[in-house]
Amino acid sequence: MADITTDPFAGVEHVPGATKPDPIIVADGIVRSFGGLTAVNVEHFEVQRHTITALIGPNGAGKSTFFNLLTGFDKPQEGQWLFNGKTMRGTSPAKVARAGKVRTFQLTKALSGMTVMENLRLGAAQQKGENFFRAFVKPIWRAQEAEVTEKAIELLHKFKLYEKRDDFAGELSGGQRKLLEMARALMSEPEMIMLDEPMAGVNPALTESLLDHVLALKGEGRTVLFVEHDMHMVRRISDWVVVMAEGRIIAEGPPETVMQNPAVQNAYLGAHHDTDLSEEAEELVEELAERLEGGAE
Repeated sequence: MADITTDPFAGVEHVPGATKPDPIIVADGIVRSFGGLTAVNVEHFEVQRHTITALIGPNGAGKSTFFNLLTGFDKPQEGQWLFNGKTMRGTSPAKVARAGKVRTFQLTKALSGMTVMENLRLGAAQQKGENFFRAFVKPIWRAQEAEVTEKAIELLHKFKLYEKRDDFAGELSGGQRKLLEMARALMSEPEMIMLDEPMAGVNPALTESLLDHVLALKGEGRTVLFVEHDMHMVRRISDWVVVMAEGRIIAEGPPETVMQNPAVQNAYLGAHHDTDLSEEAEELVEELAERLEGGAE
């Protein structure tokens, strides 16, 4: 479990591409273009281990594309990124997940035609019964299946989905599907989890539960990187904030200071932002920024 008695960002500069004491992810020279449009052009990026880092920015900043590049769901034309010191360039999403880094999606990927329990079981790694030939020899995988089921039950209780275990995933509410996807990601015991807009489409009644679960991930010694438009959530749970605009990282720092950065204000509101950063003005900045961001990228 992570040592939370000291500030992991002590001495880290509040500048784009700041180096961290113990990064779990290091990316250099990442470029992704679509036709004549450069969606991502990140010179240097690091994520500190055992912390919660938020990736924010106005709509169209390149956040989701960068997220996809860091999880193997897309390939950069240039650059490379390391996870735990090992290169992941050209690595498939499945191999990235097996290396210890999993992700969730803004639009959940729960398999609607399968039960909640079946969805969770699918998340377990290295299952012997997935081999075509071994699948016909039950004694080989029976004990492991029992262990997987036991872990799934534990997570169902933790995420308050146990009563839904036999329901089809497609019958769950949007917030419950978010919980299911997070629980399924944890079935593989990842070191790092990446959350793409975990609060999008979530009923306010489940928001607190999701926030608590994200904070619990850090408490378990995991690393979290998440994309989010809700500035109140960012301020509440993140240790560090990275801001993107036009495909580049334009600012980094603690949540209480990064939104006061003139480059961040300009990225969200253009040249007409209010330079008076009193509490009232800051709330106005956030409200306008959220309106600008509106929907998904």
